[in-house]
Amino acid sequence: MSAGGGTKAILAALAANAGIAVAKFGGFLFTGSSSMLAESVHSLADTSNQGLLLLGQKTSQRKASEDHPFGYGRDRYFYSFVVALMLFTLGSVFALYEGIHKVEHPEPLESAWVAVLILVIAIGLETYSFRTAIKESRAIKGELSWWQFIRQSKTPELPVVLLEDLGALVGLVLALGGVGLTVLTGNAIFDGIGTVCIGVLLGVIAVVLIVETKSLLIGEGASRAVLDEIIGQVESERVERVIHIRTQYLGPDELLIAAKICFTESLSVAEVAAEIDGAEKRIRANVPAARLIYLEPDLDRGRTTTA
Repeated sequence: MSAGGGTKAILAALAANAGIAVAKFGGFLFTGSSSMLAESVHSLADTSNQGLLLLGQKTSQRKASEDHPFGYGRDRYFYSFVVALMLFTLGSVFALYEGIHKVEHPEPLESAWVAVLILVIAIGLETYSFRTAIKESRAIKGELSWWQFIRQSKTPELPVVLLEDLGALVGLVLALGGVGLTVLTGNAIFDGIGTVCIGVLLGVIAVVLIVETKSLLIGEGASRAVLDEIIGQVESERVERVIHIRTQYLGPDELLIAAKICFTESLSVAEVAAEIDGAEKRIRANVPAARLIYLEPDLDRGRTTTA
């Protein structure tokens, strides 16, 4: 699975969310709807989040230094983790607070048609952003299901944008429902209930993102399929077997590989070195993310683990 960064999807989400945030906040000032206020903060948080994702992509491209000899690839994981935290704090917690307040102290809406119009326009813009993220993701997810893609992707930006856009669309529908029921029944409590539902939705999405990006941040290894491919490229007539192998993603496009391998007997030092060089070339040709490869010859002392 490729580790493309999905910059187009991030930019589409950034443009959509910035415009929507301004429109929603204007709608809140005009109508007093708590759903509109919650959605305004949600869109503002999403806009900031896209900026952080772009910042992570930029800083991750810095060259390796003496203090960071493996480079800065994990910056993309760090900023994606910050995005998940912001979605939880600015999005979920605020919406829950505002929604509970409005349920306890309902206030009538003014010019509800303005809120409905803004929400309908926002749904259209978010749909465009969501479709862009889906198109970008399909190019790299392969045969994985969408849930598997979110769980297994080593590229943090696309799963973040996908879930953010999905949450935004569902949140807009909930806000529209809350405002609509308030207009139909004359009871403003439905606006508060819609806001609480938005807060719960954002909380669930934020927790999923926090769990997944934390896993990437502390270090994930290659999948079983990638491990098998690496081992297959190492093994040859002069290699008896891979004694053990360890891998870790230093960034979406940077896989560290370290392995001990057992060679057939009677090989010279030069022949061992040539075999290692050949194995490294084959790995890089078949696993593009493999940037740092350390293959060490060793004696097979009976260990059977390869992962």
